[in-house]
Amino acid sequence: MNAHSINAYKINDLSIGMKAQFTQPVTPEMMRQFLALTGDTNPLHTDPEFARACGFDGSVVYGMLTASLISTLGGCFLPGMYCLIRGVKVQFAKPVYVGDILSVTGEVARLDTDFNYVEIKVAIRNQRGEKVLRGLLKAGFTDDRANTREGKAGGRNGK
Repeated sequence: MNAHSINAYKINDLSIGMKAQFTQPVTPEMMRQFLALTGDTNPLHTDPEFARACGFDGSVVYGMLTASLISTLGGCFLPGMYCLIRGVKVQFAKPVYVGDILSVTGEVARLDTDFNYVEIKVAIRNQRGEKVLRGLLKAGFTDDRANTREGKAGGRNGK
């Protein structure tokens, strides 16, 4: 995965319609790491012949690997470092394959400043512009104590 710079938006920095986007190529190494992490040995993801017999073009990338890019969207881009993910809804629209270049886009769809809450509409498209995932990221924000890192205001608890 690419290393990304991190935005630091707070609730009052956001507005309805605000967008963020990044791209991520899907590599064989990502598939190996996901398999090692989850233990998901389903042949749809690990055996290209099996996947072709099921009507796919080859091994299908793990859906949850694709969906995990929503964490990157929230934690690095929109809103960024103060994001506290409360929930995620996803629908898988098309299969993803190793070698695909995914474009992840988030758009602020709802803001509630009273409850420090944002909903971000998510779309992930492949290099052909085909939507492979649609989703909704529901997030809150860490409180201001997150601004006091070790060495600044005396540590994690702000003391």
